[in-house]
Amino acid sequence: MGKKIGRNPTDRGKSGTKRSLLTEGNGIPLAVAIDGANRHDKTLVASTLGDMMIERPEVTESEPQNMCMDKGYDYPDIRDLVAEYGYTAHIKARGEEITAKQQIPGYRARRWVVERTHSWMNRFRRLLIRWEKKADNYSVLPLVGGTTLAMVHFACAFISFRFAEVFG
Repeated sequence: MGKKIGRNPTDRGKSGTKRSLLTEGNGIPLAVAIDGANRHDKTLVASTLGDMMIERPEVTESEPQNMCMDKGYDYPDIRDLVAEYGYTAHIKARGEEITAKQQIPGYRARRWVVERTHSWMNRFRRLLIRWEKKADNYSVLPLVGGTTLAMVHFACAFISFRFAEVFG
């Protein structure tokens, strides 16, 4: 198998791709990384943080920057990496969220904005259905012949534009 492609364990071993997405508080995409569907989520954290599309504001004590992640990222090396980038990690276990939902009326998990942005990206049929069979056609930059990574970036730009148009 090639790079950025892997057997999807939930889809009878067909080739698939995993997207890792970093958004700001409203769900506007800031960084995206892709890899094979058979890779663990934690392997994409470094490349996602490294692919930030805009310059971040400086982290101060009065203005900390938070990162909300699910239990799949609860590893010491990931916590250290997130801290190196200047974020305060907020990683809740599933049981903690269930307890919070029962105790706090109207409680929503902080990371729901990322899930919503993934849903917005899935509305681009080109991204929802994986047409490419070769990894080179999926992940190589558009000037070399790949199209889907360019489409992922296009989808992020389009989502950002529409968000700014509606709420800006």
